[in-house]
Amino acid sequence: MIKFITETTEYLQNKGFDSPEIGIILGTGLGQLVNELEILHEVSYNHIPNFPTATVEFHKGKLIYGILEGKKVIVMQGRFHIYEGYSLQDVTYPVRIMEKLGIHTLLVSNASGAINLNFKKGELMLIDDHINLQGSSPLAFKGVEHLGERFTDMSNPYHTTLNSMFETIAKRHKITLHKGVYASVVGPQLETRAEYRMLKIIGADAVGMSTVPEVIVANHLNLRVAAVSVLTDECDPDNLKPVDISEIIAMAEKAEPNMIILFKELIKLL
Repeated sequence: MIKFITETTEYLQNKGFDSPEIGIILGTGLGQLVNELEILHEVSYNHIPNFPTATVEFHKGKLIYGILEGKKVIVMQGRFHIYEGYSLQDVTYPVRIMEKLGIHTLLVSNASGAINLNFKKGELMLIDDHINLQGSSPLAFKGVEHLGERFTDMSNPYHTTLNSMFETIAKRHKITLHKGVYASVVGPQLETRAEYRMLKIIGADAVGMSTVPEVIVANHLNLRVAAVSVLTDECDPDNLKPVDISEIIAMAEKAEPNMIILFKELIKLL
């Protein structure tokens, strides 16, 4: 993997990806932040050596380098999931590349379902902690100790100061920003009524199919991490209705302006 990381990093450096400070992963229906960027360089994933290729139709598949609020940023417009057939090492490979290029902070967004019925669709949730239900770890491979501490501490995976800053920004802009626990499952099928009940019992406030692998690797690399979920549906097992993925995308897009405010204002302060 070290050889692959070196090849990929050198390719992007030669493309002008010069010492980014902040990495941003844009989740389902949350691609419009790139319109706020002064784009300097962009490369399709399928042109980057050793990079996975996004296969989900609503994930664009571009790595973008530019300036946002005066900071050099690198943006993943589209992410990878294990439900696409990738390994957890594939899913998290871009985080390792962004760290090698120079980032010190990783900001993550996703779309998720609200398990906590006090949270409503269209609102945002700041991830305070997570539950990994994806069946493995992105650190479970031979040689991981050459890339960072194998037994990575996860007592505080989401950076306390960044989370406090997000909360302050949300209050200032009158944006509803809940705080809660995110459970990450494999997917791509949505959950059954029984599964939603189980998730509530074990302490989840929201559920999705991403984010946790990237956060684990970011902690492995000693990056500061913060993540925000757009709540796209309400997962009430006693009143469960069929979910249309197009409705989830539409709800994410509706909530996206508030997400953009949070990310831009935070980056301005970093």
